[in-house]
Amino acid sequence: MTILITGATGTVGKHIVQQLVQQGSEVRAISRNPQQAKVPEGVQVVAGNLNDPDSLILALQGVTAMHLIISSDEAYGTLQTDPRIIELAEEAGIKRVTVLVGYEEGPVEAALRESGMEWTLLKPGEFMANILVDWQESIRTEGVVREPFGHALSARIHEADIARVAVAALLQDGHHGQEYFLTGPEALSRTEAVRIISEVTGKDIRFVELTEEQARDQWRAQGYNEESIEFFVQMGKNPPEIGYTVLPTVEEVTGRPAATLADWVRDHLDDF
Repeated sequence: MTILITGATGTVGKHIVQQLVQQGSEVRAISRNPQQAKVPEGVQVVAGNLNDPDSLILALQGVTAMHLIISSDEAYGTLQTDPRIIELAEEAGIKRVTVLVGYEEGPVEAALRESGMEWTLLKPGEFMANILVDWQESIRTEGVVREPFGHALSARIHEADIARVAVAALLQDGHHGQEYFLTGPEALSRTEAVRIISEVTGKDIRFVELTEEQARDQWRAQGYNEESIEFFVQMGKNPPEIGYTVLPTVEEVTGRPAATLADWVRDHLDDF
C-alpha cells in the first residue's frame, strides 16, 4: 500500500510522513525539488507540481491513498492546486484521499465530493506552529511579543495532532465523507499563550499589546497587503466562534487527547 503525500516537508506534511513511516507504510512524497527534499529514510521522493496536474501522472501510479494540500505554508509560497488532480487520481486507481482544507473549501474539495473515491476533509483551526512565524524572532532576540487584541481567544492545535487524524483517515476505514474540525484542548488568549511559553521555556517574556493602528503599521512593514491586514484585524476583533470552541475530534478519531500548548512548547524548546 503506497501512500502519496503532497506538502511532505511542510508543517503538517512532515509529521504525516514520519507517522506513516513509523507505522510501516510505504510513502511517496511529491516535491518540486526532489534532490533538496528532507524526508525520512525509505521515503520515495518524486518530482511534481500541484499547479500542473500533468506533472503528477507518473507519481500517482501504484498509489492507493493520497494526502492533498491546497495552499503552501512556505514563506511567499504560491500554490493553487488544480482540481484536475482529483480526476487524475481516480483514473490512477487511488481509493482514498484526505485534504488539508484552507480557510474555506474550493474547487478541489468540490471535485472530490463528486468523485467515486473515499474522502476526508481536515479543517484545523489556528496552528500552534504559527507562533514560530509570528513570535519566534522577537522572543529569541528581545524576550517580548508585540500583538494587538491580547484577549482574543484561539483553540490552537499542534500540527502533529492534525497529522495523526490524517494518518487515521488514510489507513483506517470509517472516515469516508467526514469533515473533521480540529482544535487543541484549550482556548487561550494571546496573553495566556505568552505566559505559558514563558513558563515552559524558563525565559522572561513580556506581552506588549499594540493598538490597532500600531498593528496595522507593523503588518504593512512586514509586507502584508491591505486585504490581508483587514482580515487579521477582523480575526482579532471578532474571531469566529469555531476558532475558539474546543472540540474533542482529535481524541475521538485517534484515541488520544490533543496536545496542549505547553506540550507543543516542550516539543519546540530549541526554537526559542
